[in-house]
Amino acid sequence: MTPLSAPPIAMPDLLTQLRDFIAMGGPAMWAIVALSLATVTLILWKLGQMAVLGGFGGGGAVTRALTLWEAGDRAAAQSLLADRRGLRARVVARAMTATLDPALSAAQVETATLQVAKAGLMQARLGLRGLELAAAVGPLLGLLGTVTGMIAAFQGLEAAGVRADTATLAGGIWEALLTTAAGMGVAIPAMVALTWFDGVVERLRHDMEEGAGRVFLSQGGRAS
Repeated sequence: MTPLSAPPIAMPDLLTQLRDFIAMGGPAMWAIVALSLATVTLILWKLGQMAVLGGFGGGGAVTRALTLWEAGDRAAAQSLLADRRGLRARVVARAMTATLDPALSAAQVETATLQVAKAGLMQARLGLRGLELAAAVGPLLGLLGTVTGMIAAFQGLEAAGVRADTATLAGGIWEALLTTAAGMGVAIPAMVALTWFDGVVERLRHDMEEGAGRVFLSQGGRAS
């Protein structure tokens, strides 16, 4: 005998079930679905952006360049960082270039380096406000869906009058509570991602400050 197996679920049927499930939560659920798609897209984009900016590593070249710089091999240090897109490399490379420019004072060197660092940090923080908004709006949309669903459930209970039973009320309540769960399901990953990306940006800021400081304070560099 061949073992019995469950028949595969056709994709159109699965989509129909998903659509019906979302429809149970009403308009608020559709808004939460749209918010969840936007949040996932934003998180994936931030992951790619942080990878390019060196948020997940890539500090080895900067460390080697700083070692060369402190050893007096200025040309090799600058060559190692040329055309690198990471924020650490861009800031340290700018600090090196400005330090070697005899026309710039110590204050001007720091200002030129600070401008690159600020621009890089602004780039790294792009999209974080969107995650913050998703974390705040998700539960509010869920609560809105729950409140409107509860109103509809009690209206139906009132219309049923003496014929109403607890099963009818319970069915309306759990459908209304779907939006609360969905809203939290969007808010929690958004908040986790926001906290993690904030930590990555803060680590980048610290590394840029440390790298630029080593350039300024190294032998032959400039200190303010």
